[in-house]
Amino acid sequence: MNKLRTLLITALAFSGLNAVAQTDKATTAKIVEAKAYTFVARSVTPLNTQDISKVMSKMTGAVQGGVINLTETYYEVKVTPDSVVAFLPYYGRSFTAPINQDDTGVKFNSKKFEYKSQKGKKHGWNTVIETKDAKENYRLTFNISDNGYVTLSLNSNNKQSVTYQGYLKENVSK
Repeated sequence: MNKLRTLLITALAFSGLNAVAQTDKATTAKIVEAKAYTFVARSVTPLNTQDISKVMSKMTGAVQGGVINLTETYYEVKVTPDSVVAFLPYYGRSFTAPINQDDTGVKFNSKKFEYKSQKGKKHGWNTVIETKDAKENYRLTFNISDNGYVTLSLNSNNKQSVTYQGYLKENVSK
């Protein structure tokens, strides 16, 4: 009984840490309207989960299912009024191989992009960013909740679609 109690208290403590990372309703509204936020990815779901599961099952510490946790690393998309900077992992089928092996994943710094954001019918925001000057043209669709939780769908002309789950945070001014 003591072990169960300790486990429950530990689980509640960690769940509280996760909740602290999210923004409140007013902060979320402010940063989305100002185009000044950072999306922090916590998990990713590839489009073709069967192929990914086959590969992942052959690795040590195999992860089954379609969701891949990103809790050990820090991946993000930083949005400012004049730029969008992305550093995200990519799991899925790419239709063109990178020449430089350092160019894997989704990495770009775009200064020429379209930004469309509208308030959802009931809650949150739907925001679409389309890059125009990256190596690949990306379409990032953010579904943002009032509390700052985000589902990001990433589409590219050279890769299968992939979905990221995470949260928003305010950009830190330097």
